[in-house]
Amino acid sequence: MDAIAQVELEVRELIRRSGVDPVREGRVVRALVEEVVADYDDRSVSGTLPTLLDPAGAVQRVWDAVAGFGALQPFLDDPRVEEIWVNEPSKVFVARDGVAELTTTILDDDTVRDLVERMLKASGRRLDLSSPFVDATLPDGSRLHVVIPDVTREHWALNVRKFVVKASHLEDLVRLGSLTAHAAQFLDASVRAGLNILVAGGTQAGKTTLLNCLAGAIDSRERIITCEEVFELRIAARDVVALQCRQPSLEGTGEIPLRRLVKESLRMRPSRIIVGEVRQEESLDMLLALNSGLPGMCTVHANSAREAITKMCTLPLLAGENVGWRFVVPTVAASIDLVVHMGLEPNGARRVREVVGVPGRVEGDVVEVADIFTTRGGQLVRSAGFPPHLERYERIGVDVAQLLGRGSSDVQVTS
Repeated sequence: MDAIAQVELEVRELIRRSGVDPVREGRVVRALVEEVVADYDDRSVSGTLPTLLDPAGAVQRVWDAVAGFGALQPFLDDPRVEEIWVNEPSKVFVARDGVAELTTTILDDDTVRDLVERMLKASGRRLDLSSPFVDATLPDGSRLHVVIPDVTREHWALNVRKFVVKASHLEDLVRLGSLTAHAAQFLDASVRAGLNILVAGGTQAGKTTLLNCLAGAIDSRERIITCEEVFELRIAARDVVALQCRQPSLEGTGEIPLRRLVKESLRMRPSRIIVGEVRQEESLDMLLALNSGLPGMCTVHANSAREAITKMCTLPLLAGENVGWRFVVPTVAASIDLVVHMGLEPNGARRVREVVGVPGRVEGDVVEVADIFTTRGGQLVRSAGFPPHLERYERIGVDVAQLLGRGSSDVQVTS
């Protein structure tokens, strides 16, 4: 047994005898590790024990093993790593600055299961044959997703999507090159004016980050209610309540889906409602809330702003046979004011690719849209369109024509 393994064994025994919880009492565990390493270093001078070549490094490695998440902890501590995923014990990947890479880390099946068990401990969520999927939030705010056999072929598959705070306001996105200053000024005014905004994009395109930044423009006097499958949004507001879904119990009862959260949020006196992501029938409840005069925002997976509108016209149909296309399409046109599309570039950069307005008109069951900002030559530039509800901008003292630059409205049709 090498020196670090011996120290880890002694620390675990000390933790067991003292009854310390490594998850909740990290500082106490850190002090125990430092004490054991120092004691071991003194004892190794006699030559009867293997020598610790790097005591400080040993403290970190042992602490990672007993209080952190073992071999994955260095990736969790690395601010450049945005996501970690394990396809099988010998294939551990990370996304560093948006670019995927295979690491040299090699685990085994027992280690992966132990890591998952420790990750789920704080969340209270379960994973077994009756519930082979799980979504949970780690203590640092990272999002965990795990799938086990027989849904996977042989090994447990896990993803940890870190909450890397790179931007909390629209000006931060300008600084990072994700958004132009002109578009940021327009979006800031649109949020303050109370327009309903749909953020679209692919996986890891930066939708949640953009949603956080848009929420940063909301007036501090407003009350915000957020609804998510698991907590991801971090909105620095004075009056905010965050809600998340709940899995069913072992008896199959007690489940709280996203649709229920949206309905309940309306009873909590919201000034704004923010839904982390709509995927299914909860989109109908979201649209009905927005159509009632309550400003809100949400995200959706889509490859373009126009596809996002089309998807929002389709998802509510999942709510039941009594929900038809003739009702949904005009509701989408009346409920959504702006669509902002984010994209992930090949070099890992996230950028806003287009901003479109939804004037509220429908032609032949097709929602009309107007390009406000579009990408030309790799740059986000002003197009000719204008947003709806100009009177809302006027109420906050914003002249949209001056803000965007005068031009004729350019309305296009999306199928």
